Amino acid sequence: MMINPLLKTTALVAVAAAAAAPAFADKASNTLNVAFTKELENVDSYFNSSREGVVLQRAVWDGLIYRDPETNEYVGNLAESWEWIDDTTLEFKLREGVTFHNGEPFNADDVVYTVNFVADEQNGVKTQRNVNWMESAEKIDDYTVRIHLKDKFPAAIEFLSGPVSMYPNEYYAEAGPSGMGLKPVGTGPYKVTDVTPGQHFVLEKNENYHDSPKGQPEIENIDIRTIPDVNTQMAELFSGSLDLIWQVPADQAEKLATMDQFTVANESTMRVGYLQMDAAGRSGENPFTDKKVREAVNYAINRQELVDALLKGKSREIYTPCFPSQFGCEEDAATTYEYDPEKAKELLAEAGYPDGFSTPFYAYRDRQYAEAIVSYLNAVGIDTDFKMLQYSALRELNMDGEVPISFQTWGSYSINDASAMVSQFFKHGSLDNTRDDQVLEWLDVADSSTDPQERIEYYTKAIERITEEAFWAPMFSYNTNYVFTDEVAYEPTPDEVLRFTDMSWN
Repeated sequence: MMINPLLKTTALVAVAAAAAAPAFADKASNTLNVAFTKELENVDSYFNSSREGVVLQRAVWDGLIYRDPETNEYVGNLAESWEWIDDTTLEFKLREGVTFHNGEPFNADDVVYTVNFVADEQNGVKTQRNVNWMESAEKIDDYTVRIHLKDKFPAAIEFLSGPVSMYPNEYYAEAGPSGMGLKPVGTGPYKVTDVTPGQHFVLEKNENYHDSPKGQPEIENIDIRTIPDVNTQMAELFSGSLDLIWQVPADQAEKLATMDQFTVANESTMRVGYLQMDAAGRSGENPFTDKKVREAVNYAINRQELVDALLKGKSREIYTPCFPSQFGCEEDAATTYEYDPEKAKELLAEAGYPDGFSTPFYAYRDRQYAEAIVSYLNAVGIDTDFKMLQYSALRELNMDGEVPISFQTWGSYSINDASAMVSQFFKHGSLDNTRDDQVLEWLDVADSSTDPQERIEYYTKAIERITEEAFWAPMFSYNTNYVFTDEVAYEPTPDEVLRFTDMSWN
């Protein structure tokens, strides 16, 4: 089956119209103008789970540890050093002389308050998996702190180098998540000077930034606007209103790459696109509780054609419920489903659906990809009522167990450990539509063992069962196209994080 050409993005009218007379913004103002496609629900990094939130988190806040995206080496950031006291206790020596953007000095009190707040499930951190492995934090002295784990968790250092940022205790105790979302305060390389929720974010260089492995920012100001339509973004790129856009679809990126005034950089990411099916029946009686139906969905998708025709770049087929570079994500453990629409139809007939069935189908991003996936399902008899929602709205529906099938993506917060994906969705949490006790048991072992080989063994068991039971239909990894004017110097990293500290003017 070939993808319907109408599903491919061809609307380059705005680009063509503007190409004859491009005009570029004057870098004299030292302001980089950037577009976000997706609306960010809350700037507070613990109360959103979007990639845009990760980008702002890394710019505005710091963690105790930093992982170099090129070497994967862990180095100190807000902590100068750390050591394991025992299997569930980490002790940190903190960096002295660091101040938050509001002038509040950074010390052990901030670490204790942050950890104790986010680790308390009642406080409602969006992605519990990022924090619920911590029990509490304990102050030893002003610049020594211990973090106590609930259980053995060998990925602790990886998580502390990623989504776990430190907040100012005095400010956060008063402002809370809503106040932090409107007036963010961190120690990071950029401070936030203006927020229009979901629409506009203005960052300013932190002149007092400490000697961080992130590096010192060179560009003075970052002006970020939410512009959902990619064609509008490109028109503004040509008019000079934007300097950098990202997550640009492959066909538009290819056109822009032929124009001398733009740099188009393509980089792989850890993001996986997959179909999540309600195998547990949380949404009520539905066909996806039947393994044969789930297998049919897997056989119905032409993964390679999606990669070749739509994603392109450094994307690839994926059959695992995690990204292959992540520790414990063993590709050989996965059952693979080659494209076989006739096999899919046979399985549907065996499941009692010889004429197919109808189902709501949800997505929140990449309509072009979602429509192509829907065309594959329709071709084998699965008639879809396609519903495109905002990410936050679909997430809430998923948490409430109201979604029979949906096209989802997960970038694992760029955490290079299988626990950041497979354990996020298969351990009976609010986003687990499988609720398989055997998978939960194996993941509990894999997540807590301090023996690397045992971790691999039990992640392998979980991946084998998840894929053999066809609980999901993993499809492809993402790549990201970054497009920026020739005034901007930037080399993207493969972890899907826009690093403003790595950007400068030519």
